[in-house]
Amino acid sequence: MSIISTRSLEVRYDDAIVLQGVDLDIQAGSSLAVIGPNGSGKSTLLGVLAGTIQPASGTAVVDGPTPAFVLQSTDVDPSLPITVLDTVSLARYPSLGLLGRFRQVDRDAVQTALERLDVADLASRQLHELSGGQRQRVLVAQGLAQDSNVLLLDEPITGLDLTSQAIILEVIDEQVKAGKVVIVTTHELDDARRCDQVLLLNTEAIACGTPAEVLTETHLRAAFGRGFIRVGDKLILDDPHHHH
Repeated sequence: MSIISTRSLEVRYDDAIVLQGVDLDIQAGSSLAVIGPNGSGKSTLLGVLAGTIQPASGTAVVDGPTPAFVLQSTDVDPSLPITVLDTVSLARYPSLGLLGRFRQVDRDAVQTALERLDVADLASRQLHELSGGQRQRVLVAQGLAQDSNVLLLDEPITGLDLTSQAIILEVIDEQVKAGKVVIVTTHELDDARRCDQVLLLNTEAIACGTPAEVLTETHLRAAFGRGFIRVGDKLILDDPHHHH
């Protein structure tokens, strides 16, 4: 049974089509990489699956609770007084009962997520004080603490230090092994190859299937054009519109 299913998905901003022709079937315990040039519709697709963006036509069905949606880390306003613990705890509020009080299960979910992303020792720190890698790990911890069966990650390791990259990639693998669905957007071929399926986008779906089926020279040229080059036997993406 598919946890996520989309058919003829199309999204418009005013009269401009930003995403079209996306048909997906994603099973429990699997991962999908969404790859394409900047502005190709990757983040838009995540927004549709998270329920924050409404499609103009077609369908998108996600079985179970609301997906956990983790955006790419950005700078935080220093005047915003929010700690690491507060940030991760926010994930539990949608599931609280009528009294809105934290239960033991909520505290356990938050603590487990903090420890898994190796940020428990930062719990009392202000979010704006952290490095980019630490802050991204906190946001992924927030996603884990939500305890959904679908985890949506928008470029989760772009520009991060190697330690943060390794921790987040390990968490992705663990979530898949635990029977969850993980969808990541990326500009990196190596990251896409780690996933069970790959969706190649450039506003419309260029190809979808296994990494071997999708990440071919023909498909990559169709999606990236001049942003794709071959050096010997190696395929390289050089998207000039993407800034780390």
